[in-house]
Amino acid sequence: MLSLELACRRAYVLAMQGTQPAVAEVAALVGNPARANILMALTDGRALTASELAYAAGVSPQTASEHLARLKEANLLVLSRQGRHSYFRLSSPKIARMIESIMVVAADGPRRYRPRWNGDEQLRTARTCYDHIAGRLGVALTDALTGRKLVLLTEDGGMVTRAGEKFLVGFGIELDEAREGRRTFCRPCLDWSERRPHLAGALGAALAERCFDLGWVVRIRGSRALMISANGERGFRELFGISLNVEKDAPAAAKRTVTA
Repeated sequence: MLSLELACRRAYVLAMQGTQPAVAEVAALVGNPARANILMALTDGRALTASELAYAAGVSPQTASEHLARLKEANLLVLSRQGRHSYFRLSSPKIARMIESIMVVAADGPRRYRPRWNGDEQLRTARTCYDHIAGRLGVALTDALTGRKLVLLTEDGGMVTRAGEKFLVGFGIELDEAREGRRTFCRPCLDWSERRPHLAGALGAALAERCFDLGWVVRIRGSRALMISANGERGFRELFGISLNVEKDAPAAAKRTVTA
């Protein structure tokens, strides 16, 4: 009887191992500090070379190569070649979402586990989260859209109202293109620094792309932080009702705050 019970338990464990996602394996990969830094460096949606990622990870090129191989084997990264150069990027937006979610959890943990970033207030004010805008600016944009009932968000999805369609098309966003493909059209993404949602999905990406095209926000080399231009300050204020306040006697990028 006992042997039968043990056999059943063994069969159950084997069945669970064969059908459950490899959570432990993925967690072990992400849990390594160097690999975590590599993944975080790629959460802005760009593709970077192995040398750039070695610098971001704080390891030698040889060590970085080993880490990149493991991440690629686990389908967390994909490799693309352009001429003599090879570039790595996240395999899908789901990977960036996973990293952001871990950072949200870490931010509520003991101080030694809390996320640290280069850029301080500059990064917190405006940054990329894969291909959409995060930080205070991303949250303020989302508040403006939802407050005016242009976009309706639930816990894991969202939709654009008729008034929202008119507003966003007038802003220059091609909604039909954003709705194409298998990607979720509109959803909230919990912002790890603000602990409130910013707009993600295909719509969030289209909104960010339009802001880049208008020159309202500009990427800062070597960082996920975004610089808000003078035209951007004016445009965000006039169109979205977002006020960007700069404290005196301090670098503008470091002391800029966003309110909606």
